[in-house]
Amino acid sequence: MPAHDPQAVRTVCVNRKARFDYEILDHVEAGLVLAGSEVKALREGKGNLVDAYVMVRDGRAQVLNLEISRYTHDHVSALAPRRVRSLLLHEREIRRLEARVREKGLTLVPLSVYFKGPWAKLEVALARGKRKSDKRETIRRREDQREMDRLRRHRR
Repeated sequence: MPAHDPQAVRTVCVNRKARFDYEILDHVEAGLVLAGSEVKALREGKGNLVDAYVMVRDGRAQVLNLEISRYTHDHVSALAPRRVRSLLLHEREIRRLEARVREKGLTLVPLSVYFKGPWAKLEVALARGKRKSDKRETIRRREDQREMDRLRRHRR
C-alpha cells in the first residue's frame, strides 16, 4: 500500500457562497474530529458546507451544520449527518479567533473541507459580511471579467 503524500491536498467541498457574502480577512486551517465512517464518506465526496458556521464555546471551536452524508457501505453506525463536530486548533489560536469575533461584525465561516495527506482539514475564515452594494460590485467585476475573456477567445 503506498504511503500518503504529506503535501497532497484533495478538496472535498467548497463554500462558494461564503466568498460572495463575506469579505475574507484571515484564514485558519483546522483539523476535524470525525468518526471512521465520516472520514470514508468525505473521501467519497459526501460533504456539504451550505449553512455551516463555526462557533467558539467554552474554549473549544466547533463547526455546526456541516453535513456529512452516510457512507454507502456502513450499515452499523447511525451518526447524525449535521451533528456538531469539534475543530482541532491550538488554544492560542482559539483565544485569538474568539477575541476577533467579539469585534463588531466579524464571524467565523468555513470555506472548504479537504484532505491534506491522510488528515481531514477545514479551512476557516475570519470574515465580515458584505453590504448589498459590495455584492453588486462583485457581480459587476465578475461579469466584466467574463466579457473580457470571451472577447479574448474570439480574437484568436
